[in-house]
Amino acid sequence: MRIPEKLLAVMRALRDAGGRPRLVGGCVRDWLLGLDPKDFDIEVPGMSFEQMHAILAPFGATDIVGRSFGVIKLRLDGAEYDFSLPRRESKTGAGHRGFAVAPEPDLSDADAAARRDFTINSIAYEPAAPAVHSWEPPLRMPLARERQTVNCEPGTGNRAEGALIDPHHGARDLRARILRHTSAAFAEDPLRVLRAFQLAARFDLALAPETAALCRSIAPAFHELPIERIWGEWQKWAEKSTKPSRGLEVLEQTGWLAHFPELAALRGTPQDPAWHPEGDVLAHTAHCCDALVRLEEWQQSPPPRRRALLLAVLAHDFGKPATTQYAERRGQLRWISPGHESAGGPLAETFLQRIGAPRETIARARQLVEHHLAHFSGRAGFSDTAIRRLARRLLPATIDDLCLVMRADHDGRPPMHSPEVLARIEQLRARARELEIASAAPRPILLGRHLIAAGMKPGTQFKAILDAAFEAQLEGAFSDEAGALEWMGKYSPEEMK
Repeated sequence: MRIPEKLLAVMRALRDAGGRPRLVGGCVRDWLLGLDPKDFDIEVPGMSFEQMHAILAPFGATDIVGRSFGVIKLRLDGAEYDFSLPRRESKTGAGHRGFAVAPEPDLSDADAAARRDFTINSIAYEPAAPAVHSWEPPLRMPLARERQTVNCEPGTGNRAEGALIDPHHGARDLRARILRHTSAAFAEDPLRVLRAFQLAARFDLALAPETAALCRSIAPAFHELPIERIWGEWQKWAEKSTKPSRGLEVLEQTGWLAHFPELAALRGTPQDPAWHPEGDVLAHTAHCCDALVRLEEWQQSPPPRRRALLLAVLAHDFGKPATTQYAERRGQLRWISPGHESAGGPLAETFLQRIGAPRETIARARQLVEHHLAHFSGRAGFSDTAIRRLARRLLPATIDDLCLVMRADHDGRPPMHSPEVLARIEQLRARARELEIASAAPRPILLGRHLIAAGMKPGTQFKAILDAAFEAQLEGAFSDEAGALEWMGKYSPEEMK
């Protein structure tokens, strides 16, 4: 495994002092998947808390944030690492915080790993130890935003060779793409069900049947979870998914879909099979989410944009359960959902508030939900005025955002493919780019300072004049400052009211 040189030096010092430092948790899982580990957590059996602190202190600033948990944070070259002793955890009260933690330096490998949520997160890697486990790497994950990979096999020339410590067979489950709980203690923390939801989506994993059954047994404990922890798991799903539908499958298999009623209502809501051969609205939504994350533009976007887009696609048909009807359309009886896009906006906002999403994410996603059919209004072509007004209505989202949502909506109907729909989406985006409003809404050109420069005194009439000027700008009456001043010169404040 590639380990930062200074961190490796710290681990060697701990080993020389009698400890047995090993990397644990997500960094080992990611390395075995062929990803470049970002965060390193180190567990150190074989020494006391005081001994561990004495070894760490000369290397950098230490923060004893968890003496009772046996945890020390070490800041080293701008990075922060958690060093901890093996520990037992026992349930003492309700919620994910109701645990008693007891560090035990001499705890066995199996017992130390048993407190971890899933077997794939219970694997440890001990640098410089004899390689006692063989490892056949799974297929590397095709993550376009993960630029670097490392060799999956110990002993092939990477910086730190060593042994996998895998008492719960996490490597086997990782190869099989199975998400399995490590021990019955899993049921003591309901947050772990939402961790299963986002891990399945991030790494394309299937939930083990026995783990799904355990999750169902603790479904009522969802209400113990604080909203910020719920959002933490949804945020990872929305920003890091490689196959979001896997997460939705977990919610269904565990019965936790019921905790998100806007989503649960999609299951069983019918659609016209001629237009949606993939099935009901939840099936369509799952396909759409997977389609979005396959788009390179989504993969290359910053996390706030990724999460707003994926949550918008998740919510884009929230209005269908309330609007779907079997009625005549174009001379045929069929399932239709008139007005579902506008009906879905408030539902999307309520859902996102309840899972703790930030206000900017909520505002952006709601606008995308309410306008995700805008390309169908341009059957005869998009006028510049209509595009300007659309860009303004979408704020804080953009036409570029909207076109990605539209593309995901189109791609989420396998095996259907409509060149006509794709052409309309591209036509909208191309014209918006020509107007320089694809990634930002039009801003008013005529401002209060222009009125003052023209000799007007600030007052209530300013708003009427500026509103009228912006309307004229959106209609295409002018497109630069010179044109705005010329427009202003033709009208008196009385005419603008």
